[in-house]
Amino acid sequence: MSTASINGCYLTSISPSTQSSSIRRLTLRPSIVAGLNSSPSPPSLIRNRPVFAAPTPLLTPNWREDMGNKSYEEAIEALKKLLNEKGELKATAAAKVDQITAELKTASSDGKPFDSVGRLKEGFIHFKKEKYEKNPALYAELAKGQSPKYMIVACSDSRVCPSHVLDIQPGEAFVVRNVANMVPPHDQTKYSGTGSAIEYAVLHLKVQEIVVIGHSACGGIKGLMSFPYDGSTSTDFIEDWVKIGMPARTKVQGEHGGQPLGVLCTHCEKEAVNVSLGNLLSYPFVRNGLVNKTLALKGGYYDFVNGSFELWSLQYGLSSSLSVKDVATILHWKLY
Repeated sequence: MSTASINGCYLTSISPSTQSSSIRRLTLRPSIVAGLNSSPSPPSLIRNRPVFAAPTPLLTPNWREDMGNKSYEEAIEALKKLLNEKGELKATAAAKVDQITAELKTASSDGKPFDSVGRLKEGFIHFKKEKYEKNPALYAELAKGQSPKYMIVACSDSRVCPSHVLDIQPGEAFVVRNVANMVPPHDQTKYSGTGSAIEYAVLHLKVQEIVVIGHSACGGIKGLMSFPYDGSTSTDFIEDWVKIGMPARTKVQGEHGGQPLGVLCTHCEKEAVNVSLGNLLSYPFVRNGLVNKTLALKGGYYDFVNGSFELWSLQYGLSSSLSVKDVATILHWKLY
């Protein structure tokens, strides 16, 4: 059992088993107690009713044919010229340009250089023909405004796009992605970017659920478990950012300290989601939504190695005396 302080309250997590489906409990004391319980079936992901009406007509996106006409060689040559003119720039900078040039010229599987602009153009054309033009009613509604049911906090990892994994359609989820899907504690200066997204989702979009989704083989969590945190740093931003999940690292090291790094990371990938759920409780408007039962919090874990997805929930309950009461235990539903 481990306890982490959250703005004067304490989040306690109990894990009697090392299995991913093990029963855990989250409690918050002294005045607020939270518990995790299961959802018997995958949540519905359909809601197209707009909340804001706008007088603007339906917009038709267009691809400009002149986009990308200038080759990257021109940009590289211009950068080389700048490096040559600026004597104070070190030779390593010029070497970096050569490296980037070589990477840009890397051949694709068919032996041809990768056409980055062409790939984006083809992708948009496919989207417009297969989705946009085939769903005019949906996109007409989206032109009036958005009314997403979910706010999703997911990792920036290119392999775990939540819209793709959960088949979420435009207008269904307000999404924030960052390294290691972290939710920082409430801080109006240090973490204002994430805080503003949460505030907008809860107070203006009136989302009904906030879902924090972790995933397998997360590089950010591997960094959290690997960085020495001894006063030295090797990154400008990453170490300080993933340190948000330090309570998860401490808990995992305490319970599974003798395991290989890969095993520790798997445990931490899930435990860091619980830390983020706890940090969400430090936002006053999130707490108000939970107490008023207009908002629910859920944690998720996508294992793209084995093709499975887990979901667990954090809920509030009120006793007859109107004090916040411990509601439930954690159980998972799991899809394979």
